Amino acid sequence: MPLQISDLSDAVLNTHYAVRGPIVARAQELENLGRKIIYCNIGNPQALGQKPLTYARDVLALCEQPALLESAPQAFPEDMVETARTILDQSKYGLGAYSESKGLRFIRKAITDFIAARDSTDGIAQSSNLEHIYLTDGASKGVQTALRLLLASQKDGILIPIPQYPLYSATIRLYGGQQVGYYLDEDCGWGLSEQMLEEALHRAMKEGIRVRAIVVINPGNPTGAVLTEENIEMVIRFAKRHNLTILADEVYQENIYEPGTRFLSFAHVMTKLSEHEVSLFSFHSTSKGFFGECGQRGGYMEVRNVPEEVVAQITKLQSVALCANLPGQVMTYLMVNPPRPGAPSYKRYVEERSSILSELAKRAKILEEGLNRIPGIRCQPIRGAMYAYPSISLPTGTSDEAYCLALLEETGVCVVPGTGFGQKPGTAHFRTTILPPTRQIEEVIDAIDAFQRQWG
Repeated sequence: MPLQISDLSDAVLNTHYAVRGPIVARAQELENLGRKIIYCNIGNPQALGQKPLTYARDVLALCEQPALLESAPQAFPEDMVETARTILDQSKYGLGAYSESKGLRFIRKAITDFIAARDSTDGIAQSSNLEHIYLTDGASKGVQTALRLLLASQKDGILIPIPQYPLYSATIRLYGGQQVGYYLDEDCGWGLSEQMLEEALHRAMKEGIRVRAIVVINPGNPTGAVLTEENIEMVIRFAKRHNLTILADEVYQENIYEPGTRFLSFAHVMTKLSEHEVSLFSFHSTSKGFFGECGQRGGYMEVRNVPEEVVAQITKLQSVALCANLPGQVMTYLMVNPPRPGAPSYKRYVEERSSILSELAKRAKILEEGLNRIPGIRCQPIRGAMYAYPSISLPTGTSDEAYCLALLEETGVCVVPGTGFGQKPGTAHFRTTILPPTRQIEEVIDAIDAFQRQWG
């Protein structure tokens, strides 16, 4: 008899990933039938028209096909050629061979330099250890490694924000751990509350759950919120008080839209506080920011305040998959080591980067204001990341899943119901991206407006 669904583990059967769930499957069916679908369900920039950065793609092309360096180097700016030669020389065997499990050493060194430059503000000198940096197939693989390390039994739990990115709930379930949700304060722009953290922790303790870590997504997915320095300090104190590891998902650190708002990393604030007792795993990715290279699967995980014997176990886990893919490693290198001022590629690189980020900021404001004009919908400020998570008023007995499915069927707009991200009982939401071109963002707002008026 072939493999039956009854043969599968409960962990697999009970794992759900909303951003590619049944509504998205239905959207694909409708598209195959000839319907126009606007996919607002996932942070996939190039699928929605964002162009790849010329510098990143051309250097990657030279590395993938080194013969171009010999046959037509004059076709590329001098700094691109030099960078590609450096990558090929440092990798020794090119992009077709495995690297060491942590990733290519020169790329990890470039990441330490990037972190130092990013975080050396306020007169605080930063340093990171390249042996504590792991190149990963996107940030997701780093998150999965950290959770695999932390979840030792079915009574181990991880604090995750509600709403959250479903990677966390799905992976915790798959690894047999317990999801411990802490609510974000929607009325305060999805801010963090120490009281809500303490309440969530104590509820878990009463249920016999040993909470091992706290996940913080900053800038927020799906909320678009950006944490203040005071919020970050509070989380660090909370983690220290309760002996928790911090998992800092910082993949949207370049996506800051509100004037006067800035991204601060957990590593920076911990250094400023001289905090050496709280373990920190932080994650970054080439998929977001202005790179938008989701398909290349590049990213890194940095580990701080972790004993060497634990680092050895992380390396062992990484070794099981041999290494992260080499094109993704190279893309990560290009993300943290862009063209320098005065280089031939610099002007175009800056123009493309600025254009992408300014367009995203414009779309964030258009979407926020447009949603707030629709009766029955309320959207908090979109300060960062790539999403809006508006609340919606629904008729009694109706679910947000039914709302989003009906929206798809009638308008072709594909969003994700709040159920997949988590929400307070008695509330309903959906998540939409700010990634469609500006013209399509306006189409999305008009479609939701017309639908909402007849639905309500």
